[in-house]
Amino acid sequence: MEEFAEENVEEQVAVFAALADPTRLRLLKLLCRQRDPHALCVNALAWRLGVSQSAVSQHLRVLRSIGLVKGQRTGYRVHYFVNPEVLGHCRELMSEALIVEEASRGESC
Repeated sequence: MEEFAEENVEEQVAVFAALADPTRLRLLKLLCRQRDPHALCVNALAWRLGVSQSAVSQHLRVLRSIGLVKGQRTGYRVHYFVNPEVLGHCRELMSEALIVEEASRGESC
């Protein structure tokens, strides 16, 4: 009997957990549509999402914790954008987690 592969499970859990909140997912989708010179500050993100600035800050903290979002200070504001390398890695992790493999012949419950 083949053991279930545990490779990358903790990373996959972190990605799925970070994206499990509807506001966080909307925030990430909004940031994915931006380009670096058009990165958005917390105030602009809050206005576009219709949530408070503190809520946006908390959601950004979660996305930053897995490296998916980065911030760059411009004057007294921080502008946020998606880290494309980490986004690609997260896509790979999610794809690996969702692959459906055929069962070996003779396997049953």
